Amino acid sequence: MRGTVQEKPRRYARRLRRDQTDAERTLWWRLRDRQLSGAKFRRQHPVGPFITDFCCPEVELIIELDGGQHAGQREADAQRTAFLEAHGYRVLRFWDNEVLANIEGVLERIAEVLRNPHPNPLPGREREPESGEPRG
Repeated sequence: MRGTVQEKPRRYARRLRRDQTDAERTLWWRLRDRQLSGAKFRRQHPVGPFITDFCCPEVELIIELDGGQHAGQREADAQRTAFLEAHGYRVLRFWDNEVLANIEGVLERIAEVLRNPHPNPLPGREREPESGEPRG
């Protein structure tokens, strides 16, 4: 979906990367440079009309951090999650205070998801058989 992102959202994503919350900064330092299970995460990554907090496109995983401002946004967050899931992504949500108080627990939950393949990949996104492995 990279080609659908217009220049204005790209500038906004760059600003968000520059102005991270403490929780985003804490999690990013543990995700960057393939530190967790070898997965490459991108921060403030555009997906469709949304800018996700963290996205690992290769395993179709999005991590969203919710601060106090999200308490009144449950419906909007649910619609955002539904859109992302409809486009083949798994979405994990954590509260900012959870990241700050229990980073190891958050990382273990993310690693657990990374170890398990997507339970319902969209058609055409299934894993390709290895060479010599029978198809379908």
